[in-house]
Amino acid sequence: MAGPLAGYRVLDLSRILAGPWLAQLLSDLGAEVWKIERPGTGDDTRQWGPPFLRKDGGIDTTESAYFLSANRGKHSICVDISTDEGSAIVRALAQQADLVIENYKVGDMARYGLDFATLSAENPRLIYCSVTGFGQEGPYSHRAGYDFMIQAMGGLMSITGERDDLPGGGPQKCGVPIADMMTGMYAAVAVLGALRERDSSGLGQHIDMALLDVSMAILANQAAGYLNTGKVPQRQGNSHPSLVPYQSLPTLDGAMLLAVGNDGQFARFCDAAGQPQWAHDPRYATNTLRVANRDSLSIWINGGAPTVSTFSSNGTPSPSVGAIHLGDNPLGVAAANGTVNSADGKIDEAVESGESSANDPGLAMYTSSRTFYVQFPRLSPGDVVTITGEYDEFFEESQITITSIDGLAVSGTGTIPAPIDVAPTDVVVGADMAEAYEGVLVQVEDVTVVANDLDFGELGRDVGGAAFHGRAGDDGGLAGHGLEIDDAKRLIDGRAAEHVRM
Repeated sequence: MAGPLAGYRVLDLSRILAGPWLAQLLSDLGAEVWKIERPGTGDDTRQWGPPFLRKDGGIDTTESAYFLSANRGKHSICVDISTDEGSAIVRALAQQADLVIENYKVGDMARYGLDFATLSAENPRLIYCSVTGFGQEGPYSHRAGYDFMIQAMGGLMSITGERDDLPGGGPQKCGVPIADMMTGMYAAVAVLGALRERDSSGLGQHIDMALLDVSMAILANQAAGYLNTGKVPQRQGNSHPSLVPYQSLPTLDGAMLLAVGNDGQFARFCDAAGQPQWAHDPRYATNTLRVANRDSLSIWINGGAPTVSTFSSNGTPSPSVGAIHLGDNPLGVAAANGTVNSADGKIDEAVESGESSANDPGLAMYTSSRTFYVQFPRLSPGDVVTITGEYDEFFEESQITITSIDGLAVSGTGTIPAPIDVAPTDVVVGADMAEAYEGVLVQVEDVTVVANDLDFGELGRDVGGAAFHGRAGDDGGLAGHGLEIDDAKRLIDGRAAEHVRM
């Protein structure tokens, strides 16, 4: 069946993403799109790889996946618009088009005789959409605009990412070029509106679409909150500024997102979690109260949740956390999302991928089942344990997730291992060796505790002149659970029974 824009012709002179995304949306709706590309090189994104399109047999072609993501359904022709012959070809095509899309710097199209004033004089019904970083007028109008810099300037990066007071905090861009893509979406709406207006007036229009304008427009509730309160929004990781609970958390059958949008959903969540009293607690009875007391409620919730299916069947929005691809352990020394049998802290068998060795990193034991916690054998220092479960990386920390009551067994009694002496530079945030020390009993000399009120029992430390806090994970730091301080100088990192360090 023909799309609603069948019969409309689009001349796409844009490259990279925002303009091509607009043209692709119109193509999906049935429009005929001709993409004008530079001879020899084409659109810039043709070279933006890897990844590239692969032939049968897994052989890379020269077609980048990035280019293919934004140029579906188009006809490409090569024209050098900087020559008289090339600009004449484009003007002839524009006389037959309903829409021209361009994202050149302000003034460039006028030099080629391809600006709106020139083309609309020859085709008064022509709609002309200019996509730029900062618009056709103003002090920044002649600057180039890229998604990354626009996310920063428009404020998106100030509210995206982990909290500034936690490891990994700081400005973060979105995982996809959201400013480019949303500019293409906004432009598509503007084009449809211009087509509808042309039905009445018979005349085209010049659409001035700027990435910075769009990036600020999509701040939505965050911007409205600032305008109404004067309080500048902050990064909050996976939590929500106005809803609680609205966060990620682990369960027995995988990580999930918990999205509670009203008090009724919260009550159903509490029943499913085996904590019906939370719904009547004066701190959590309404969403406003839960927002005010989010920290205490989050600690309770993160104490362990049954399964994704438990919540979903109860009517609580709780999708599993999907992934485009599950990556390997950064040092490549443990299985990626595979099954691991481990004794005495060394990987004996890794199924699916990875190679094991005596130098494999330590692993934390984890299970979110409250039933398992009760039924597991009580562990004592010196116990030799065998753990069977699934290897994964959770919040940048290697762990074995135990999926059955048989996943933890005491197989004997051994000698308590001496902690490994590590240099402060090996465990500070960002250290190259941080991954290798995950879950390992370590000792750091000359440790000064500088704070003890951080989240999840963590302690702030000043080690060798470098202040840091956090678990011994991919980003460095030492765990705050089960810490022992000996003679006010030596810090030994252990774990409570349910988070055994091997």
